[in-house]
Amino acid sequence: MQYPPVEVKVWAPYACLTRPEAHVERVSYEVLTPSAARGILEAIFWHKPMRWRVREIVVLNKIRHFSILRNEVKSKAGRGGELSITDDRTQRHTLGLKDVAYIIRADVWLPPGATDREGQPVNEAKYRDQFQRRVAKGKCFQRPYLGCREFAADFGPPDGAETPIDVSADLGRMLFDIEYAVQGNQAQYFEARLENGVLHVPPSLYETGGPA
Repeated sequence: MQYPPVEVKVWAPYACLTRPEAHVERVSYEVLTPSAARGILEAIFWHKPMRWRVREIVVLNKIRHFSILRNEVKSKAGRGGELSITDDRTQRHTLGLKDVAYIIRADVWLPPGATDREGQPVNEAKYRDQFQRRVAKGKCFQRPYLGCREFAADFGPPDGAETPIDVSADLGRMLFDIEYAVQGNQAQYFEARLENGVLHVPPSLYETGGPA
């Protein structure tokens, strides 16, 4: 049976969906990325062997940026827990987003013959219902965040009155997801485009060896 995507609305005063090519400087994509959206969904609900497949990200607020400089340290504390803040301190720039709000639309994906911990067959309807109940009650396994952990996000069910921004534009090369492997992590990108305020994630990305 083909189900419609589940939906969740997320919003926050700040976000920073970091571009990998920016290296140590944190420069955000213009909108929420599919990988960050998947992280939000998993923070609310995830259960082996299911996977989330993000289909659409609806941008609800005008894209606005903020810029800050922060003092950070360049290395980790040693075994003794000692770290010289004076010697290791450096200033790094963050170009982020402010007053963000999105609707994430996604599908539950299960491998053929999927079973639960007791070995019983499962279907996506079970996990869809559990996810929607958790969203309605505001439950999560960990607080969702938008790119950086300090940019915590609120979430809830859409009320039906939300309207995407009236913007269509090419967003360029965007991170789709990262596949983690012993041989090395593999990043996958796609050419992103905003169509009337909606970022559509090409279904083919899930069929060409990328993360499920």
